Amino acid sequence: MTMTEREDPSGDRRAEGTESADGAARPGRLAPPEWLTLTLRATPGPMPKAAAVRAAIGIAAPLAVGVAVGDSASGALVSIGALGAVFGDTADAYRLRVLNIAVPQIVGAIGLALGSAQFGHGWSAVAMLTVLALVAGMISTIGAVASASGLNLLLMAVIGAGLPMPSPWWRAPMLTLVGAGLVLVMALLAWPARSRVPERAAVADAYDATANLLAAAGTAEWETARAEVTATLNHAYDLLLGRRAVAPGRSRGMSRLVALLNSVGLLVEAATAVHADDRRVGEADVDTVREIAAAVCGGTVPTGAAPRSAATDPADRAVAAAIEHAHETLSGAYRTPDRVGRPGTLPERVAAGARNLLVSAESWRYGLRLTLCIGVAQVLVSVVDVPRSYWVPLTVTFVLKPDFGSVFSRALLRALGTAAGLVVAGVILEFVPRGWWEVPVVVVLAAALPILSRRGYGYQTAVITPLILILSDLLGHQGVGLLAPRLVDSLIGCAIVLVAGYALWPESWHTRVGARLATAVEDTAQYIECAFDEKTDQAARARTRRRIYRDLSDVRTEFQRALGEPPPAGARAAAWWPLIVAVERVIDTGTAAAVHTAHGAPPPSPEAAAHMAAELRALAASMRSGDAPDRAARPAAAEDPRDALTDVRREVRSARSMLDGPAGAGDGKDAGGGTGAGERKGAAESGEESG
Repeated sequence: MTMTEREDPSGDRRAEGTESADGAARPGRLAPPEWLTLTLRATPGPMPKAAAVRAAIGIAAPLAVGVAVGDSASGALVSIGALGAVFGDTADAYRLRVLNIAVPQIVGAIGLALGSAQFGHGWSAVAMLTVLALVAGMISTIGAVASASGLNLLLMAVIGAGLPMPSPWWRAPMLTLVGAGLVLVMALLAWPARSRVPERAAVADAYDATANLLAAAGTAEWETARAEVTATLNHAYDLLLGRRAVAPGRSRGMSRLVALLNSVGLLVEAATAVHADDRRVGEADVDTVREIAAAVCGGTVPTGAAPRSAATDPADRAVAAAIEHAHETLSGAYRTPDRVGRPGTLPERVAAGARNLLVSAESWRYGLRLTLCIGVAQVLVSVVDVPRSYWVPLTVTFVLKPDFGSVFSRALLRALGTAAGLVVAGVILEFVPRGWWEVPVVVVLAAALPILSRRGYGYQTAVITPLILILSDLLGHQGVGLLAPRLVDSLIGCAIVLVAGYALWPESWHTRVGARLATAVEDTAQYIECAFDEKTDQAARARTRRRIYRDLSDVRTEFQRALGEPPPAGARAAAWWPLIVAVERVIDTGTAAAVHTAHGAPPPSPEAAAHMAAELRALAASMRSGDAPDRAARPAAAEDPRDALTDVRREVRSARSMLDGPAGAGDGKDAGGGTGAGERKGAAESGEESG
């Protein structure tokens, strides 16, 4: 497979160069680079109709009320609060919606109060925003809600310090909270009737994806199906564990859903064993899993007995046993232990988060990066006379979010999206009269916001730019005259991020694919030890297997993020792809060996299992250090052709050979200490890949 046509982790094809009439890729001088094509490509997905309706009502209704009562400025502030809540309206579970919307908006209201107190105070505003940038950056590394809270804290403080707010000081924060409360109320309207529907749907989706995985066993669609299973499992576990983290007491229904989700792991392992044998799963088994998915989604209980199978092959027996286990769990005939465990109490989690925050090098690095960029932006706009220059630190705040994707790509998309949005805003501000005529325009823009936000950051910027400009114009009254300064301010903000938040930090130039991949290999070594140790309980094995799937998801996420970086980072990331494929084969064969052993195949000796775990850890260490594994240091083991780990050993050797080669052009190091395997093989230079 060549670099002109490569299969990416999502299973689709990307082509460099231009396309001919018959669709074949061919190189061309005018063709954009692949990293730019990936950056600009829209992300497919379903249309969030309900979120679009809530956004249209939540943002436009306050503006309409403000126009009706002759107080457009107050209506704009309520709409700004609703706008922030729309960004947080992403969770499926209702309790999580409360957290995702309420917490960041409360923190944002605090930031608005602090910022408005410094309006027009020059250097004291610079100092205040710089300190808030450090706080916002550090808390952003805790988790998703904390990240949104940190963003809102700094964002609203910048707005408060840059725009005049109505007095008294508490009025503006209170109005933004009213707007956020309106969106939150609309998001929770269906809670009494659908309290557990999102969780059931997530578990049902996991079973549907697993049915697709079973059907794909032994076929070329396996990789795509496995990526789908990984994504649905991650979403379902995040949803259920997040729900349990905020739900008081123990719920029998939630425990049953967690047990059903744990049963998916057995099905995935069984499907992996069948695929490793290069065989297919019977249609009847696939249909049974789909029936279980439908029953979970509908909240029904099957009336028939669990299906029985007379299979003799270990992999077939594993499929039959996994389906029977899921069927019995659904019917309540099997009381499975809770292998996930309940989260700690809220004070315990807060204390642990605070400890991690203060000692984490990552939180300090990001906090200092954001502090430096905001400080430079505020100093610049304080020295240079730029009217309404709050847009410069506002751009920095939006762009410098590494947990939201590539900083370089976000800066590029921010510039392009702002330019497109300013064209739309110019037409609106020039030709749409103030007052009632602005309300339907805001309805359209607000409804488009959640739809385009899921397509990509550039699309989000293109729609949020005119929306923010319309609302801020109601506070600043600049009209069309603010368009050109806003474009200049955005470009200045993007430049500050690219220099002070990207180029000056060496970690930005490298990918973390190698480090993430090494973690997956280390967890696979632990899984091998658990799977072939009779003293290890099934719960530990299940948790280790779940962690491996999370690792693979992190690897693919980091890989896709890094592909959007310009050379040389993007090329180094692309060079990791052959080793990613090789490591996934190692994981598959290791899983298949464990399943075969659990269902009748002869187990390996404890020495063989220990040797394989040591081999995997040596492979992981070489990925982190950038050195080829020391052959003399590897433990020797007598090999038996009938050993259950023979296939695993073969795949480990294949993966290791990609690191043992003498070719090692370039430094190859990533932020985690890993080495670009494809660079060692010369893939980046030759334009070819294996795998």
